[in-house]
Amino acid sequence: MTNTTRVVLASRPHGEPKDSDFRFEDVALPEPTPGEVVLQTLYLSLDPYMRGRMSAAKSYAPPVEIDDTMVGATVSRVLQSTVDDFSEGDIVLGYGGWQTHSVEKARYLRKLDPATNPPSTALGVLGMPGFTAYSGLLTIGTPQPGETVVVAAAAGPVGSAVGQIAKIKGARAVGIAGGPDKVQYLIDELGFDAAVDHRADDFAEQLKAATPDGIDVYFENVGGNVFDQVIRRMNLYGRIPVCGLVANYNLTSLPEGPDRTGQLMNAVLVKSLTIRGFIQTEFAGEQMPQFLDEASGWVADGSLKYREDITDGLDNVLDAFRGLLAGRNFGKAVVKVAD
Repeated sequence: MTNTTRVVLASRPHGEPKDSDFRFEDVALPEPTPGEVVLQTLYLSLDPYMRGRMSAAKSYAPPVEIDDTMVGATVSRVLQSTVDDFSEGDIVLGYGGWQTHSVEKARYLRKLDPATNPPSTALGVLGMPGFTAYSGLLTIGTPQPGETVVVAAAAGPVGSAVGQIAKIKGARAVGIAGGPDKVQYLIDELGFDAAVDHRADDFAEQLKAATPDGIDVYFENVGGNVFDQVIRRMNLYGRIPVCGLVANYNLTSLPEGPDRTGQLMNAVLVKSLTIRGFIQTEFAGEQMPQFLDEASGWVADGSLKYREDITDGLDNVLDAFRGLLAGRNFGKAVVKVAD
């Protein structure tokens, strides 16, 4: 019998999640039934969508129930298998959640080759965040050579991939990030054509200077003031894939200030804008194999770079998650659970 240390949702957070909203438990896992494998978690992915799963509000996915283990993608090592496709020691991508061990159905796992890419990349640039960037940008944004693509949260795993894929497709990439270090990283390390700091007092002026010909595609990850400034720069027939609104996730009431809905809808009308929300799963069945093939090649040849922000130990997961929501992470947020 295998034991696991797990983090369960103890109460639904109001605003920023608190330690008291969770509980650490040591429990015995059930024995695997035919078609299942026992896994040891090596890496746990932290992603903004998890904040929504803590809420009971209706969304695209059901909420985590009180006293249930928090959900999340994981890279794990097979400890015990009941199927021929997986053997002890294999490294796999799964969905074990916030815990040290799990029992999962083999049909939902994907075997990873550590000799090809670091296993943790399956949680980031070669996983859900990378695919989110790929599918949302190319399917909804449809950037054309010479167009200007702007992306918010550009130093994060989704935003950084959006900008680099835009460059690969011949577009001009402009990143919006929080702080001068992240702005410099986008330009010096990732090759963005320009980058601006949304925390700067002159953010609006920076954005205008960085987009002299306006914005053709805006990949939305943030919302809030960033969106308010970007919408003013959108060109005729601009496209806005809406991936996330992280600025709103911890709000407990409507934002202060005037209702700008009228201004937004006027811009949509007079500029013939396309604004479309999406969840990456709608494209996964058709596009995932092509993404894995193309993105693996881009990573190998250096045209798609990535950065990881790794926190050591499951006991630090709550601080790491709060930091993610506040934008304190620099790169893909990952918790290293075991060696």
